[in-house]
Amino acid sequence: MKIYLAPMEGLADFYLRKLIAKTGGYDLVITEFIRVVDQLLPAHVFYRNAPELRNKGRTADDTPVRLQLLGSQPDALALNAKRAIELGSQGVDLNFGCPSKTVNKSKGGAVLLNEPETLYRVVKAVKDAVPAGHITSAKMRLGFNDSNLMHECADAIVQAGADELTIHARTKAQGYVPPAYWHLVGELRDRIPIPVIINGEIWNNQDARRALTEGGCDHLMLGRGAIRQPWLARHIKANSDQIESWSMMLDLVREFWAMVQAEMGEKYCSGRLKQWLHYLKEIYPEALVLFMDIRRLTDITQITARIEQELCK
Repeated sequence: MKIYLAPMEGLADFYLRKLIAKTGGYDLVITEFIRVVDQLLPAHVFYRNAPELRNKGRTADDTPVRLQLLGSQPDALALNAKRAIELGSQGVDLNFGCPSKTVNKSKGGAVLLNEPETLYRVVKAVKDAVPAGHITSAKMRLGFNDSNLMHECADAIVQAGADELTIHARTKAQGYVPPAYWHLVGELRDRIPIPVIINGEIWNNQDARRALTEGGCDHLMLGRGAIRQPWLARHIKANSDQIESWSMMLDLVREFWAMVQAEMGEKYCSGRLKQWLHYLKEIYPEALVLFMDIRRLTDITQITARIEQELCK
């Protein structure tokens, strides 16, 4: 079984990817998307989105990192896919699943699930441009407003030459509202000859087992479940329901806080910490207390003091 860390725009940035990957169990990390319009982007755009490229496309703990591209122009995506590989990305992933209205209005993400022929052209152009031996993968949902075209979309991606396909088990219209329709991924899996990675509503080890069984898949992609419980991949591979102590989690929180302070500056770093605590509180009641205590704070010194106080308990 392989387990991938999902691309999560505005959430799984370089710092959180680094921390989650080092907990173990992840075979691949996929970056937040780079939006491609109609031209080759300069190298600094790739490095800004994926600093791991400066480490040969790997996290600090040596987990491979794959850059994700979003757009609808085959030629431009092909150029940027080739550049991503040249800069060190471990393959290229194509985003056909983003549900953002802003992204969809610009003809990116899940809206392309209304156009299987566009999916085919994009994947084929990228596959042809990427050097041999490097993976071209794609991530899709079950559809846009409904799942009527899910077979056509999956077929288009496969026939165009994709090496792997991740399927989020909901439509764009369903967003992130439970449940995930893992059994529909199973219907697709029966006709897809390439590796299929199932994604959506996998919060714990038991969810993972059900998703794999209902979806007929051998591999998983973890999204918000990994944000809530960074060690989740390791526990799934061990078939364990373990949850780490708040003390262990707090060590990661402190490390994350130190990184974002150093790199993002006072204006943004407190917001990133609060965002993560918002997810952690679903597992750790202590995270809710910490979140409530710092939610109105912006001063770095005050926030640091509160974290240190928590560590001394």
